[in-house]
Amino acid sequence: MNLSFWERQTWLHEIDYAIVGSGIVGLNCALELRKQHPNAKIVIFERGILPSGASTKNAGFACFGSVSEMLDDLNSHSEEEVIALVKERVSGLQLLRNTLGDTTIDYQCHGGYEVFLKKDATLFEQCKHQMPYINELMKEVFEDKEPIFSLKKDDFGFQNTHDQLLFNRLEGQLDTGKMMRALLKKASENDILILNSCEVTRLQPVEGTLTINDTETLHPKKICIATNGFAKQLFSEEVKPARAQVLISKPIPNLAIKGTFHLDKGYYYFRNIGDRLLFGGGRNLDYKGEETTEMALTETIQQQLEQLLKHTILPEIPFEIEQRWSGIMGVGDQKKPILKQLAPTVYCGVRLGGMGVAIGSAVGKKLAELTSP
Repeated sequence: MNLSFWERQTWLHEIDYAIVGSGIVGLNCALELRKQHPNAKIVIFERGILPSGASTKNAGFACFGSVSEMLDDLNSHSEEEVIALVKERVSGLQLLRNTLGDTTIDYQCHGGYEVFLKKDATLFEQCKHQMPYINELMKEVFEDKEPIFSLKKDDFGFQNTHDQLLFNRLEGQLDTGKMMRALLKKASENDILILNSCEVTRLQPVEGTLTINDTETLHPKKICIATNGFAKQLFSEEVKPARAQVLISKPIPNLAIKGTFHLDKGYYYFRNIGDRLLFGGGRNLDYKGEETTEMALTETIQQQLEQLLKHTILPEIPFEIEQRWSGIMGVGDQKKPILKQLAPTVYCGVRLGGMGVAIGSAVGKKLAELTSP
């Protein structure tokens, strides 16, 4: 970087808080820090021209967990831990909606559906049997005491699936692009500097320094790491990158699908965006191969997405693919995010486990609070 005196003084000199990553966690961290420190110099460093991880690449599900996911979690977590996980997601979504407003992020609540392939008949029966139990657990989360989950007949014309769906009446969807644009605008209005195409290529936690684009080494007073799926490149916490591949159709006349849908134990997911259909997933086809930070597409997964669209989700309905992309999530052995102090002046809020929309706002707020005890 060939920087002038003015550039260094204005943007890189005497930084109070350096935040690595301008996604949902990083921006919410910055906004909370601004509330606590009105006169602090807050600078966010972002590797891409836009937020580069999952914040602008996700499917825009405002979800907090399906019946099969909660039952699976109960195999390795206590009831109290599962309830706490769901509470964090629900409160995080509410914080996001309160921060930006439902109209701004185009929040819609059409409900969510869990779809079961015919080969998963045993799982469906288990979920159906345990649904009252899960509804009872959810009374610890929601003030609304009406059952959250119920059975619904498949009126969407899916094929090779069970003819009943599990319906979540409180699951919603939002516009990821509008959400991130609103957060960026809010950050700008609060005098938070965002430097794009500035990749933090080296972090030295003990020294409290970070290096940008391999050329500029800075010594901020405090550093907040909010890079989620890319965290392993900077420090050795147990965060694995997990790539998610997505495609979206061109407009489909009279598209009947409305809401959010989880298919095949949640390995696949789809939703309507107006009269388009967004469809993603397939990481289970190649766990090791998708454990990468490379923003790329693979023929195996893209072909499987198209086959499921053609034979299961949109049988006998013509469609064309308009666009494809991938995003990088941060996962690990535990579903609870990592929020901790790494060194005297370095903190992190990472490992969102594919629930960034739901918990990103809250994780960012907690990360800011962690730096300012």
